[in-house]
Amino acid sequence: MGVFLAILFIAFIALGVPISFALGAVSFTGIALLDGIPNMVVFTKMFNGLGSFTLLAVPLFILAANLMNEGSISDRLINVSSAIVGHFRGGLAHSNIIVSMIFAGISGSSQADTAGIGKVLIPAMVNQGYDKETAVGVTAASSTLGSIIPPSIIMVVYAGVANVSTGGLFMTGILPGVLLGLAQMGVIFSKRSKFPKGERLPLGEVMKRIGEALPALITPVLLIGGIVSGFFTPTEAAAIACIYALCISFFFYHSIKIKDLPRILIETMKLSSLSLFALATACALGELLSYYRLNEAVQGFFTSIPGGSMIFLLVVVIFFLFVGTFMDAVPAIILFSPIVLPSALALGISPIILGLIIVITLSLGLVTPPYGLCLLLSASIGGLTIERAFKGVLPYLLVSLAVLLILVLFPDFFLAVPKLLFPKLYA
Repeated sequence: MGVFLAILFIAFIALGVPISFALGAVSFTGIALLDGIPNMVVFTKMFNGLGSFTLLAVPLFILAANLMNEGSISDRLINVSSAIVGHFRGGLAHSNIIVSMIFAGISGSSQADTAGIGKVLIPAMVNQGYDKETAVGVTAASSTLGSIIPPSIIMVVYAGVANVSTGGLFMTGILPGVLLGLAQMGVIFSKRSKFPKGERLPLGEVMKRIGEALPALITPVLLIGGIVSGFFTPTEAAAIACIYALCISFFFYHSIKIKDLPRILIETMKLSSLSLFALATACALGELLSYYRLNEAVQGFFTSIPGGSMIFLLVVVIFFLFVGTFMDAVPAIILFSPIVLPSALALGISPIILGLIIVITLSLGLVTPPYGLCLLLSASIGGLTIERAFKGVLPYLLVSLAVLLILVLFPDFFLAVPKLLFPKLYA
């Protein structure tokens, strides 16, 4: 029966059925084929799967990202980063990555990063003389940082599933996130002779742009500082991000009007419903897997892996890279994190390190076909086929995988630094 359900799921994906509907259809079919189990179990599990205060952060961070994009906050960040590094050769590409790193500390969403920044920088890079593959590739690859540098929506989901400290996971993600950004900038630096450069702006103009962007620049400090200090929870931080983004857009930048709010809220509900419905159907499928004991079979596979923790983590990376090519990060974490977590704990692997590796791996799945949403969005904005867009993103994907490999080889180092600085988060 498990083989039939697997074939059914693959068939739905091949036909282009959205992943959330594919998960729901397989769950309903599998439960219906079980004797003595009412079909209502599917809907009950879906409803209960969303009954979490932590998950309230998902629509709130999406709303914050939409407010920032609509309020031209992302434009201000682009202006200030371009003013600082835009006059270097390849400067606009560097600006793309720097903005993504800053925006990641505000929105928690890679897709919001791609949409908000890509609409501005992809045309700007092409107009300055970059080829479309580079413009699309840099934008797609750097937008993955939105899921890694805190606050991160999928980190919040993993923390809820694995029952670990969200603040601890956030702080552990900062160093790898920055290293990923620097590695991607290294690719640009190695190819700088092929790239154009912009004009150097007067110091006064640079300072003016920094001043205009200052309210946006302090947002990551406000959010992460509040979470780390224990002043508010990640969900409360998401709500504060919404209020703060609305206030600076409405009163400081005057870029959002009251008449814009219904449209922004409707767009937020549309995007949130996609993520949350996928999460709900993933919970239902998780229930089905437990009935068929498929989760025990997968867990047995991970438990039997020889070679210790390093080989285990490499297999986890390969597994989630495969999963990330056809499934969104949120349902993937809901379905598979509980399966690999017991084996990781048995090997002495920190659940925070495991979560960080899963989050980074699944974020890279956002730029790998066929499912990669950030790749699809960037290709659409740049007017490229998926094949040409993936060719552009490939160098940045490879260096990101190299950083992920360093994390697998030296996990204790990445955990030790934040643990030393913020011991209360890991108590």
